[in-house]
Amino acid sequence: MKSILALLALLLTLPASAAQLTIELDHASKTWQTAELLKHPDARTVQIVDDVSYKRTMTYRAVPLASLLPGLKPASHVQAVALDGFAAELAVAPLLENTGARAWLAVEDPAHPWPALGDGKPSAGPFYLVWTDPQAGHISPEQWPFQISSIKQLQTVVERFPALLPDPKLAANSPINQGFAVFQKNCLACHRLNGAGDAQMGPDLNIPYSPTEYFGGDFLKRYIRDPQSLRRWPQAKMPAFSASVLPDHELDLLVGYLQHMAGRKQQP
Repeated sequence: MKSILALLALLLTLPASAAQLTIELDHASKTWQTAELLKHPDARTVQIVDDVSYKRTMTYRAVPLASLLPGLKPASHVQAVALDGFAAELAVAPLLENTGARAWLAVEDPAHPWPALGDGKPSAGPFYLVWTDPQAGHISPEQWPFQISSIKQLQTVVERFPALLPDPKLAANSPINQGFAVFQKNCLACHRLNGAGDAQMGPDLNIPYSPTEYFGGDFLKRYIRDPQSLRRWPQAKMPAFSASVLPDHELDLLVGYLQHMAGRKQQP
């Protein structure tokens, strides 16, 4: 028994293992090892104030994400896939910026692992997309994927998932289409709709029922603002969307899109 306990104690003191990140672009593909990224010529030590995942100031060794996306044009689109099935849909233009809000790939050093995200939870590593000066680009929490395992260049959400589209007769700048844009930015990383999407975490938001069909009054908005205020359980993962992240007018647009799509159900 003593030998088993000693072995367990030794394992707990060992540093986190190195990892690898695959980046698949239309014109190139590369798998990066942790050590390579830590030694990347563009790697820097960056301080992130009010880190989205850790809720405090954090310091990371990180590489500008633009340095890892050679040849991509601003109109391109990528998806960052996490170990837990979170699939962040990311327009490339903000990722290429080198002023204002700037995207960095934080790399967890196995010799100096990051803290756990909570009791019984792992860290945000091995790779985590963080932003300096995020308020300059209106960056949402869904644009901070952690535990990233791969980044893939894909067609846009509209091209890949037509089942998400509002009525094509609507004007491009209609409130419903604006709500669709809010949905893509804030919801699609965790949820599917009409079976469309790549996320593996949250429930479908239209099949068999839209939340607009079973949340009465303003309870859906209250739920989005603070999920734990309506449904509380230990493993709940949906974050609260404060007004600073999702302003009231955008929340209204999002609910309008969901109400519209409740009338456009498509079976997966």
